Amino acid sequence: MSGKLGIIAGGKDLPQEVIKHCRASGRPYFVLAFDGQTDPETVIDSDHAWVRLGAVGQSLKLLKQNGVEELVMVGPMKRPSWWEIRPDTKGAFWLARLAKHAFGDDSMFRIIIDELEKEGFRVIGAENLIGASILATAGPMGKITPDEQALQDIQHGTKVAHLLGQADVGQAVIVQGGIVLGVEAVEGTSELIKRCQSLHRKGPGGVLVKTVKPDQDRRVDLPTIGLETVKQAHAHGLRGIAVEANSVQVLQKREAVEYANAHGLFLYGIENDRT
Repeated sequence: MSGKLGIIAGGKDLPQEVIKHCRASGRPYFVLAFDGQTDPETVIDSDHAWVRLGAVGQSLKLLKQNGVEELVMVGPMKRPSWWEIRPDTKGAFWLARLAKHAFGDDSMFRIIIDELEKEGFRVIGAENLIGASILATAGPMGKITPDEQALQDIQHGTKVAHLLGQADVGQAVIVQGGIVLGVEAVEGTSELIKRCQSLHRKGPGGVLVKTVKPDQDRRVDLPTIGLETVKQAHAHGLRGIAVEANSVQVLQKREAVEYANAHGLFLYGIENDRT
């Protein structure tokens, strides 16, 4: 077992999954939670500290004081305004470096990882902790199989999602009958699903397609779905979800598959055939 793990916690469920894994394996951990980003229930009964997003110097000090050796960055972060960041001295240095590059998620995370490793931390991905079982598998993951029209929508959606990823815009798209109803941007997948409900055409519902970005650093920001995603897809009239196999994380996989089976939705893993 490696040394103490620092969990840089964003929102939603993945930070809690990592905490559960640490408890089950007996690994010591420390949670760095962020005002307005981390769900408060994430840190219940955990050794943790709250900081504001721009307090980089304070964050590094807390991680070192708590004996952290490895870091995992998990859970989405809402893109803040410059006013919300209010960087300290160390944060201003990081932002100055970020400002020299395109301010997309990929370039931003690569620079942040580089700076963290300069501070002596080893940054790892959630799959390195929890294992490949957290990733989507190829083909149908439940009892429901996409029909020919759905497979065509998945194929079209995959092409569009890859183009989005190349532009470092988003990771998801909703397609119905060959028509792109919406693409993911800063709002995230949940809001994309809600937004597209009013755009549905007659006939079978749309398909949510989610893929990893080309050349994405797998240690951070891997796309994720879970039980809540499946519930939202059903509630907003989608017929299924297709995600890139071995690259998209599926939280509460057993519960998500069971819910999809019970409500007639497919969960499908797209085999990566990029060249």
